[in-house]
Amino acid sequence: MEDLLAARLQMAVSLGFHIIFACIGMAMPFLMAIAEYQWIKTGRQVYRDLAKAWSKGVAIFFATGAVSGTVLSFELGLLWPTFMEHAGPIFGMPFSWEGTAFFVEAIALGLFLYGWDKLRPWVHWGTGLVVGISGVASGIFVVAANAWMNSPAGFDWVNGEAINIDPVAAMFNDAWFSQALHMTLAAFVATGFAVAGLHALLLLKDRNNLFHQKAFKIALLVGGIAAILQPLSGDYAAKDVAERQPAKLAAMEGHFKTSQPAPLILGGIPDEEAEEVDYAIEIPYMLSFLAHGDFDAEVTGLDKIPREEWPPVLITHIAFQVMVGTGVLMMLVGLLYFYFLWRKNELIQRRWFLWLVGICTPLGFIAVEAGWTVTEVGRQPWIIYGIMKTEEALSPMPGLRYSFYMITVLYLLLTAVVSWLMYRQIITLSDRYESAH
Repeated sequence: MEDLLAARLQMAVSLGFHIIFACIGMAMPFLMAIAEYQWIKTGRQVYRDLAKAWSKGVAIFFATGAVSGTVLSFELGLLWPTFMEHAGPIFGMPFSWEGTAFFVEAIALGLFLYGWDKLRPWVHWGTGLVVGISGVASGIFVVAANAWMNSPAGFDWVNGEAINIDPVAAMFNDAWFSQALHMTLAAFVATGFAVAGLHALLLLKDRNNLFHQKAFKIALLVGGIAAILQPLSGDYAAKDVAERQPAKLAAMEGHFKTSQPAPLILGGIPDEEAEEVDYAIEIPYMLSFLAHGDFDAEVTGLDKIPREEWPPVLITHIAFQVMVGTGVLMMLVGLLYFYFLWRKNELIQRRWFLWLVGICTPLGFIAVEAGWTVTEVGRQPWIIYGIMKTEEALSPMPGLRYSFYMITVLYLLLTAVVSWLMYRQIITLSDRYESAH
C-alpha cells in the first residue's frame, strides 16, 4: 500500500469514527435536557429516569469523542506536516475556541452528572443545557476549520508562503456558515433517528413500556424537525459549492459536460473514461435551478476542469446520492410523524410505523458519513483548495500503512466497548423501570 493511500485511509477511518461520537455529543445533551424539563414541569418519574439514562450516554460519548478528537489532532501533524506548517498559524483560532468550548462542556457535564438532588432543579437543568450549547459550539468551531480548507481565506499566498495572516477572516470564511449549519442539523437528524429507532425496536417487544414510549417521542420530535429543515440547509450549501467549488459540484452530480440549462442526474454510475453516467435518470433544467436559482443558468462541467484536478467522480457521486436519498427518506418519516400527531393518532400502537422508524436507526449516520465523503473526497486533489495538493502535504516518514492498521483495530475495539456499554445501560434501566412500574 502506498503511503499516500495509507495516510488518506487512516484519516478517513479516524474521521469516520469520530464524527459519529461527535454528532451524538452535540445532539444527545438536548434530548437529556428536554427529558429533565418534562420532569420539572410534570413531576413524572419516567422523565427523570430518562434524563439520567441519557446523561450516562452523553458521558460515554463525551469521553470517546475527546479521545478520538485528540487522535485526529495528532494525525494532522504526523501525517500532513507540510499542511500544518502553513495552515497552523492561519486556522488555529477555531481549534483554540473549540478547546475552550470543550472545557466548558466538561465542567457543565460534571455539574449535571453529580448535581442531582444537590442543585436546584432549574439550575441543574441549566447545566445540561450548557452541555448541549457548548457541544454544538465545539462542533461548529471544528467545522469552521474544515470549511477553511474548502474556502481558504485570511492570508495572501506568495511564493509558497502565507503572509498577511488574518485568523478572524480565516475562521469566518465563505464556507463556514453553510457547512456549520448543515453539519449541526445532520447531527440532530442522525442522533434523533438513531435514538428513536432504537426505542422503536424495543417497543416492538413491549409497547406498554412507558420508558421507551417517552424516549421514542422526544427523540423523533427532535430528529423529525431537523430532518425537515435539513433539505433547506442542503440547498443553501449546494448553491455555495456551485460558486466556490465547481469541480466538486460536477463530481457530486456526475456532470461531465458544461451545459445551459443543465439537467439533474438521479442515480447512475459515472464512467470517467466515457465521461457519461450510465443508468441515470435526468430531470431537465433542474440542476441549473438547484445550483444557481435559475432554470436557464449555465452549470460548469468537468470538461472545464483540468483532468489532473478532477475529484474521484464515482465515489463523490455515489456518496452524494446516498446522502440525499437517506435524507429524503428521513424527512418523509418526519413529515409522516407530525401528520399523525396533528391527526391525534397513536403511532406507538402501529407496528408498521415502529418498524419504519427502526429501519431508520442507522440512516442518519450513513448520511453523515456519506456527506463527509462528499466534502473530503470532493475536494481532492487539494488539501487546501486551489493552494496545496494533498500529496504535497504528506509526511516523508515511511511505513504509514502500519499506523493505519493499528488505528483501525483500535477504533474497532473502542466501538465494540462503547456499544456494549450503551446496550447494557439501556437494557438494564429499561428492565428495572418496567419491573418498577
